[in-house]
Amino acid sequence: MNNKYIRTGRSTSLWVGGMALAVLTGCATGPDANPRDPLEPFNRGVYSFNDAVDTAVLKPVATVYQDVTPSPVQAGVNNFFSNLGDLWSAANAGLQLRPREATENLMRFSVNTVFGLAGVLDIATEMGIPRTRLDFGHTLGRWGAPSGAYLVLPIFGPSSVRDGTGLVVDMSVDPVSGMNDVSARNSLTALRVVDTRAGLLRASSLLEEAALDKYSFTRDLYLNRRQSQIDNMIDKGIGLGDGSK
Repeated sequence: MNNKYIRTGRSTSLWVGGMALAVLTGCATGPDANPRDPLEPFNRGVYSFNDAVDTAVLKPVATVYQDVTPSPVQAGVNNFFSNLGDLWSAANAGLQLRPREATENLMRFSVNTVFGLAGVLDIATEMGIPRTRLDFGHTLGRWGAPSGAYLVLPIFGPSSVRDGTGLVVDMSVDPVSGMNDVSARNSLTALRVVDTRAGLLRASSLLEEAALDKYSFTRDLYLNRRQSQIDNMIDKGIGLGDGSK
């Protein structure tokens, strides 16, 4: 699997936290380990598991969803979940002392929730209000937290010790994961997973065609992209360390 798949509930957050703790307390590494990926044997095993689940379940379901669901419905589903993300992005922008991004994301959430049928319609984009996607892993990096070892999480995919820790916080405040109605929560979670995977179908096909070693390609792409995001935040902020090593 080539990307982080959407949050699946509060119990998962505890499990991910345990995974990060296991890494921090010292999983075995080889003598010739990549300095950015000291857990490569472990990570490759998890990557293979994710790839098998994706091949057997997620990709086929996402393909059917994309083929049979009308495009306006797919757009509405994607807009709805993106709108929920805008609120958390606004909170993280505030934590990072980025008032412009905080204001823009909060305006997006407000406009789309009120005038866009709870976010099904993306009115804010039509109004020219930009979106800046931010999570708690970004926030930790903004304030100098090192990324730590590269880490592949079951189902969620590429991450790091820092971003895995941030993911626990992200899931703890996720409105879908926090729903009391179990049936509604599970249905929305499944829909979000399928919607996310459907959006990655083209990218995953290109990866399969282009990469000789999909694991290494995905790892390097993830780490370089995250470092670039952190560096960009530092350049726009007040510079408290690079948070990228």
